[in-house]
Amino acid sequence: MCIQTLRRAAALKQNYCCWYCDFQMWERNCEEFARKHSISVGEAKRFQCTAEHLIARRDGGTDIASNIVAACLFCNRTRHRMPSALTHKRYRHRVSRAIRKKKWHPSSIHAALGGVCR
Repeated sequence: MCIQTLRRAAALKQNYCCWYCDFQMWERNCEEFARKHSISVGEAKRFQCTAEHLIARRDGGTDIASNIVAACLFCNRTRHRMPSALTHKRYRHRVSRAIRKKKWHPSSIHAALGGVCR
């Protein structure tokens, strides 16, 4: 299966909620998502739905359904920009702690989107 098909299947299974931050994501229309949630297009861009490899390809992960989840662009990029990449479980725990403190996304985002997927 191609990565786009795996991403879409994961997103549907997760109800278009990010695997890590549990905020709603968009797939096709950033402007519509921004309008719906009363946020700027710039703020909405971080919630683009991406395919996230639980085990990164560089670590031997493959493009199979059991290794792909849907994650927002911000969470996906942030995980892979870390100097020492965390496992997907440790990273998810770190994101959850930050979300509880409202320190993961900007406060305006927490106000507009917080709790949409929870």
